[in-house]
Amino acid sequence: MNYIEKLTRAAKDADSLLCIGLDPDVQKIKECFPSASGSDEDLVTRFCLEVIDLTQQYACAFKPNLAFFEALGKNGLHVFKTVVDHIPRNKIIIADAKRGDIGNTASHYAKAFFEEFYVDALTVNPLMGMDTIDPYINYPGKAIYVLTLTSNPGARHYLRQCWGDESLSERIACDINRMQEDAISHIGMVIGATNETDFFQQVTQRAPNQSLLIPGIGAQGGSVEQLEQSLVNHAGIPIVNSSRAITYAGKGLEWAHAVRTAAEQTKNSLKSITAKYVG
Repeated sequence: MNYIEKLTRAAKDADSLLCIGLDPDVQKIKECFPSASGSDEDLVTRFCLEVIDLTQQYACAFKPNLAFFEALGKNGLHVFKTVVDHIPRNKIIIADAKRGDIGNTASHYAKAFFEEFYVDALTVNPLMGMDTIDPYINYPGKAIYVLTLTSNPGARHYLRQCWGDESLSERIACDINRMQEDAISHIGMVIGATNETDFFQQVTQRAPNQSLLIPGIGAQGGSVEQLEQSLVNHAGIPIVNSSRAITYAGKGLEWAHAVRTAAEQTKNSLKSITAKYVG
């Protein structure tokens, strides 16, 4: 099964394009559970496993963010592996690592995530050049999501800047579209939901069949209505990520109910987009 087949099946099974971002901030976890005890590693593990159990019926994908696991120190990758192993195999697992090196280093990143942690996809930063992508594109059934048009204000300094008659984001999208012709892995794009519809479409029309990983909905202020307009002419299946707005939706005894409710409401808010791509 190739990546797009697995993604489509996961979306149909859940009737959802929602991706749950796992950003386990120890301080925020302690604010949710003031009486919690145990090591930081134990807190993060319990928190993430519970989020997965509470939300899996509403999501097609999970996106654990490596920074929060690496911050745990020497045991961080063990915690990451435990969390990844707990995610049901009928879901898409995206390692949000934003790796951006070349050559042998990038090859070892690919080996680590695809052959050791067995994730389905990995986020990659292309700003050293498109040869940062090469080591990842020969893995059957796997995908990378290339940072193409991010949702942060600083995207204006580089990604949205025009070089000649196109922005850097548009150039990246064009290169992805070209590279996909010979790639075995799927090459998707990270496109932020907070970008204006016109610019969003300028970029995505350069690679109209590539899947999208879309952050920015929820705590970052992205609008589902605007996103629906932005996707009007895009054929590639989108995954819409929400992290903090779901995982930190409540505190104490109300936390589990609040997390489940936030996931369900976010899934439902995406119904019209979901219907377009998965029927």
